[in-house]
Amino acid sequence: MARFLFVVPPLVGHTNPTLALGRELADRGHAVAWTGHAEVIADLLPPGARFLPVADDFPMDVADAMEARNVKGGAGMAGFRSLWEEFVLPIARHMRPGVEAAVDAFGPDALIVDEHALAGAAVAERRGLPWATSATTSADLVDPLLFVPKVGEWLRGQMAQVLVEAGVAEDRARGIDPRFSPHLVLAFTIADLVGPPGSFPDHYAFVGPSLGERPHAPAFDWDWLDATRPLVLVTLGTVNWRSGSRFFGVAAEALGAMDVQAIIVAPHNLVPDPPANVLVTPDIPQLDLLRRASAVVCHGGHNTVCETLAAGLPLVLAAVRDDQPIIADQVERAGAGVRIRFARATVPMLHAAVETVLHQPDHRKAAERVQAAFAAAGGPPAAANRLEQLLAA
Repeated sequence: MARFLFVVPPLVGHTNPTLALGRELADRGHAVAWTGHAEVIADLLPPGARFLPVADDFPMDVADAMEARNVKGGAGMAGFRSLWEEFVLPIARHMRPGVEAAVDAFGPDALIVDEHALAGAAVAERRGLPWATSATTSADLVDPLLFVPKVGEWLRGQMAQVLVEAGVAEDRARGIDPRFSPHLVLAFTIADLVGPPGSFPDHYAFVGPSLGERPHAPAFDWDWLDATRPLVLVTLGTVNWRSGSRFFGVAAEALGAMDVQAIIVAPHNLVPDPPANVLVTPDIPQLDLLRRASAVVCHGGHNTVCETLAAGLPLVLAAVRDDQPIIADQVERAGAGVRIRFARATVPMLHAAVETVLHQPDHRKAAERVQAAFAAAGGPPAAANRLEQLLAA
């Protein structure tokens, strides 16, 4: 049996898809471990999972920069550069010694590296280990920098420098994109959502969402639900809620006037006096609630979008920044959702969008088509098959 090491950045949405895949590999008899920052990752893993922290603490300069960024928002190319300059690149450098130590301690046969955990790619390349990409967002698969070549050139240079600093030969460092393994890319989506058929190499495996039981799902008052009314979930994910105060207020007012029940995932102080049919709570058992929901209002985060579509539900998408506008566009093109402007959302606008996805059946039918395609893609078993084939090659 083989040994697989997951290398994940300190992001909940980039770690959750690895859990079901890790469980599948373990059920097949493989040894599995994770490495990353304990402050974010350790509590997400199932009991008994092997975890190798990359450092004793989180870099405070990165934490401060990301907190400021999450509060103020930021979109477009400026937001893209700040994501890389303030988070992805410094985290890569901070993680690398810990990833080296994790490889020494665990002795993996292969690494499974999140596309934003460049340290994993750097260490695998330097040591000559096979590695697969865990592509937890579909946005980068379509090259969002295609029409901004100077930004693309800057990014390639920055990523190559990370590899060179890790000891990778410069010609190799400049010849690969460390976000995407030349051996295997596990894309947790389907190709039809991302681009035209046949536009991806054979080593790109579109396996659909990697979903499974969350080991630390929060408690929920299920008696609050009224089965006679549609349930609408409103979430901006685990990061973007910090810039969502105005949006949450709009959502509470719009949904409060509708014959629905709504759950807004936010701290109570951001919506201090919600209508009686609106529940505000900072955390939910999202996968369980999606089985009871009728629609989702969200920011276009890849995890939330895939979990919603895997439940066959339509979406209202209010993209905040980063990869979210691209993912929202993918959903809209598939017919499974309606887009609105996050910064300019109004009560009538959100009311109309929710009414549309609830009562015009085309959006639900499109979501159900994606749901069926997700199921056919195979999920964690298909991903595990490809990883076993990688080592057998």
